[in-house]
Amino acid sequence: MTVRKSGIRRREFVQLGLAASILSSPLAQASVCRGPQPRPEGDLAYGSFDVSSTAAEVTAGIDLKGKTALITGCNSGLGYESMRVLAQRGAHVIGTARSEQKAEQACASIDGATTPMVAELSDYASVKSCAEEIQKLDTPIDMLICNAGIMALPQLTLSQGLELQFVVNHLGHFLLTTSLLEQVNAAEKGRIIILSSCAHQLAPPSGIDFDNLDGSKGYVGWTAYGRSKLANGLFANELARRLSDTDTTANSVHPGVIDTNLGRHLTDKEQPEDDKSVAQGAATQCYVAANDIPANITGQYFVDCNPAQANAKMYDPQIASKLWSVSEELITERL
Repeated sequence: MTVRKSGIRRREFVQLGLAASILSSPLAQASVCRGPQPRPEGDLAYGSFDVSSTAAEVTAGIDLKGKTALITGCNSGLGYESMRVLAQRGAHVIGTARSEQKAEQACASIDGATTPMVAELSDYASVKSCAEEIQKLDTPIDMLICNAGIMALPQLTLSQGLELQFVVNHLGHFLLTTSLLEQVNAAEKGRIIILSSCAHQLAPPSGIDFDNLDGSKGYVGWTAYGRSKLANGLFANELARRLSDTDTTANSVHPGVIDTNLGRHLTDKEQPEDDKSVAQGAATQCYVAANDIPANITGQYFVDCNPAQANAKMYDPQIASKLWSVSEELITERL
């Protein structure tokens, strides 16, 4: 893993820095990430849950006995709360973390059936090994929640020769998910949930700047984060298209602005004013994973437990298809 100081030329600042400045203060961030969300077109099912709902509330009364959930980043924040609640409802939860110690400690502290696994998302070999160990369990995966992530790294950091946020937030989850599609499709109604963010709006104007995935043409932490979050949504939508002839669904979610370890790289100026607790932040992913209302919805972006309208780039099938192909190539040549 390599860390580089960013050397942005003036023209790159115009292209990249302007978008990044959108999140330079809590008030500015709130304007991007909060407020009523427009609804997408189409006849979609909407529930009564909202910004104040918790993971426990959106799964109340749901019996998940006999179901298996896989959650990345189970050792803290939204991943831990999601694991706790889904296990409480009776699901067997496979919880992954970057190290064996973190995964085991998190799983051991949960009441319910859990299995710890190691998946260092920046290391393709680790992700592949994790997928192989899960395959050995020989059980369908009813809920696959790609929860783990990193945000707004102040300096350009490389892994596998690529910008780290893109690797961890997108490519690692791309490899894990595609490696386990057989297990998800084997479930009666498999659901794939990928954490995106309202910050997908901070991606470069082209959506995914495929010629700058290594940061060699300029780096701004927030722009790179936005690109990775747009990639999450594009991946979910492309999955939905490719799985359209199956019973498996794929959706992306924005959890909200929450004080978790995700914000550990933020400066005091960048720290947002939280709009949700951890229990509320985990609600949308648990809702999409386990509640009956969104069971048949696929290829959508959820905010506050309901479908919402994302940036138009997230629905671009050409970008999504190219992202899939490029992701396969990048992983294959480095695995």
